[in-house]
Amino acid sequence: MVSNHPINFRVGFGVDRHQLVEGRKLILGGVHVESDFGSLGHSDADVLLHAICDAILGAANLRDIGFHFPDTSADFKNIDSAILLSKSNDLVSKKGYLIGNLDCTVFLERPKLSAFIPEMSMRIAQILEIDEDAVSVKATRGEGVGPVGRGEAIQAYCSALIYKK
Repeated sequence: MVSNHPINFRVGFGVDRHQLVEGRKLILGGVHVESDFGSLGHSDADVLLHAICDAILGAANLRDIGFHFPDTSADFKNIDSAILLSKSNDLVSKKGYLIGNLDCTVFLERPKLSAFIPEMSMRIAQILEIDEDAVSVKATRGEGVGPVGRGEAIQAYCSALIYKK
């Protein structure tokens, strides 16, 4: 059935996971987190910003981060994921949407992230040009279970609400 009623709100969900390795910086939410391990990836491997990209792109029915910024392209080698998030936001905006809010969770065994969360929220809000109160970042551990719990990986999830301008 075709409806003429416009959809003013949409919800998207994003997830990203990267292997943790020695010799890489750990960048989360656009913030350098002091750690012995960092995320392995084509870009700076910021799992939190990648999950946000996927959530907002998905909400706008614009596919995913890999479609727009493939890891096979030299253009994105070691790129700051803040640039990818800004470009994703531009794509969503061109389709006529604004971001309502984000609810994000990072899964990481160590280091503990609570001290970094306010800076991450502020940086994400700055990149997206939205109110800091619209960005929720939480952190939890793997409790020794699975690759996150063993300290082998980091994972992030994000739910995003977008709305028509």
